Amino acid sequence: MADGKKIFIVEDENRIARFLQMELEHEGFETETESNGSRAYERIIQGDFDLVLLDVMLPDMDGLTICKKVRELSDVPIIMLTARDDVNDKVQGLDIGADDYVTKPFAIPELFARMRVALRKHTAPEHSGETSNGEELKLKNLTMNIARHEVMVGDVLVELTKKEFDLLEYLIRNKRSVLTRDQILSQVWGYDYMGDTNVVDVYIRYLRAKLDDKFNEKYIHTMRGVGYVVKD
Repeated sequence: MADGKKIFIVEDENRIARFLQMELEHEGFETETESNGSRAYERIIQGDFDLVLLDVMLPDMDGLTICKKVRELSDVPIIMLTARDDVNDKVQGLDIGADDYVTKPFAIPELFARMRVALRKHTAPEHSGETSNGEELKLKNLTMNIARHEVMVGDVLVELTKKEFDLLEYLIRNKRSVLTRDQILSQVWGYDYMGDTNVVDVYIRYLRAKLDDKFNEKYIHTMRGVGYVVKD
């Protein structure tokens, strides 16, 4: 997994930072650390890191702000580290572009598993070759242009976050198939999720507010006790 990859540990608790550094270097990673949020942001955008482990609570600039600002300039993999185990916090972190969200205390094997997935996602193409040719997906009067990352309902452009777009794309690519929450988490978030699956329900609500409710059309159906499905 390591292959000399450089991991940036942004953590203001020295004990945790040093523990992570030792574990990662034991696995063959190169590491650098930073405890100050503002300095961390500057180092991320100027550096050449393969992945960032980013604590949420930091002095000068918090982790969520750092993630949001970095995403304006870079797609470097970011895994948020936090002591706050709240679904809304997780949704906020993922929504602004974090690849994953790990709650302290965490097991090192779990963290390594999530790092492997994040690194794979950023070294492999996200879509097939069709994407560069302007692949479009359709559902009723809705059209997704994958290359342009656009969703149109009729002639109205719908603004979606990256995770909302990815979720809708996965649902449409599996049109008429009932998808469980675990399947959605695994495919859209890119790992076998360990914990609360409510994040899927939160994002489904977001999509319904922007699609079903706004356009008075039923795109996403709930199969009680099973999961979700989209149908023409």
